[in-house]
Amino acid sequence: MNFHWTSLVAIVASYLIGSLSFAVIVSKALGMADPRSYGSKNPGATNVLRSGRKGAALATLLLDGLKGWVPVFLIRHYGAAYGMGDGVAAVAGLAAFLGHLFPVFFGFQGGKGVATAAGVIVGIAPLLGLATGVTWLIIAVFFRYSSLASLVAAFFAPAYYVVGGNIAWPLDFTVLIALIVISLLLVWRHRENIRRLVAGTESKLGSKTKD
Repeated sequence: MNFHWTSLVAIVASYLIGSLSFAVIVSKALGMADPRSYGSKNPGATNVLRSGRKGAALATLLLDGLKGWVPVFLIRHYGAAYGMGDGVAAVAGLAAFLGHLFPVFFGFQGGKGVATAAGVIVGIAPLLGLATGVTWLIIAVFFRYSSLASLVAAFFAPAYYVVGGNIAWPLDFTVLIALIVISLLLVWRHRENIRRLVAGTESKLGSKTKD
């Protein structure tokens, strides 16, 4: 990966974009309770859905996904003129993902990053995003656990990238490392969910908070 000052600017900008916590922003805009105050207290689309406001949850999902997709897409399609390629795009996507996890605008207390990670993966390769998304959907439909679906998808995303490398998309070592880091961080952010899954106390998709 060739590194230039423009790459640093793009990566920092991506982190700042990722730091926009849309679960909080959308909820405040619609006069809803702060998602950090109920349910899992996670500022993400799944927890917003527990409020019963499906529109708010959908808006959060799309916006969180977009903030991961936009930096990667822009760099992959327009970055060559500034010395930026797929490697820089992947690192920028990782930066946006880290921004969601540790948002500078919200006291570094962010969400788990599933939607943002999905946006990054789609930006890297739409077919990779499709394969990962279908994997998430299958697990979610059959088991109704968003966390379990996310964990399985996180495991398969780097594997799909390697298997499809140089066939469905170019294989780049920096991109692979970025995907592995994102996957490991997703697992780490879901550590409490893993404990609840093992204990049988994890909330299922669509369940409302009792508060």
